[in-house]
Amino acid sequence: MIAQVSPAQTPPPDGPRHVAIIMDGNGRWATQRGRPRLFGHHAGAKRVREVVEACPDLGVEYLTIFAFSTENWKRTQVEVAGLMSLFRRYITKETRALSAEGVRVRFIGDRVRLDDKLIKLMNELEEVTAHNTRVHLTIALNYGGRDEVARATKRLAQDVASGRLDPEMVDEETLPKYLDTYVLPDPDLVIRTSGEARISNFLLWQSAYAEYEFIDTLWPDFSREEFGRLCASYGNRDRRFGAVKT
Repeated sequence: MIAQVSPAQTPPPDGPRHVAIIMDGNGRWATQRGRPRLFGHHAGAKRVREVVEACPDLGVEYLTIFAFSTENWKRTQVEVAGLMSLFRRYITKETRALSAEGVRVRFIGDRVRLDDKLIKLMNELEEVTAHNTRVHLTIALNYGGRDEVARATKRLAQDVASGRLDPEMVDEETLPKYLDTYVLPDPDLVIRTSGEARISNFLLWQSAYAEYEFIDTLWPDFSREEFGRLCASYGNRDRRFGAVKT
């Protein structure tokens, strides 16, 4: 269960409202233990629950996690099939708990390539949790930042061509309305685990002014305590958004 926030646990006012996480290192974690890569992915899925549970105490209202990228289809057929099975199993197992604990779940990414059973489960989870507001969990599944922008631009172009949108009105405030994340605030903090210092095509538009933390911890070892430290560290950063303080 998600712990209730007591007066003594009042979330810090200067912490991140929206945290996005690139959950990397599952395969390496498993390899270090002499186990197949899918063993690491299963361990990583369990870690998601702990992080979601920590959000209210940390003042994190929105959590976005990178579950499967458009590039991940390049992995072996065995690993991809195993991941798809894991996603179906995770949704089936967690739907009731997520709903009861006030978590609203959304999925972003292109669903066209996903199998019908998985899409059905995704739709059902979104519907069942649609009324929840305690934590907004967004799962990026078959997601890529460039792919998202390309799809958004196509929809925007169709609206211009049909006369629904005046091309003179297109600006940097217009495109975000066509993105998968149009109902979400931009991330304040992006965390990548496993020691890699790259953003891997994740939330390219949305994270233009996000703060980044690249940490060595492999995702299955990522703890509630480390999550809390990173959120606290965010509060010490000087965020000017291109301006100069006088």
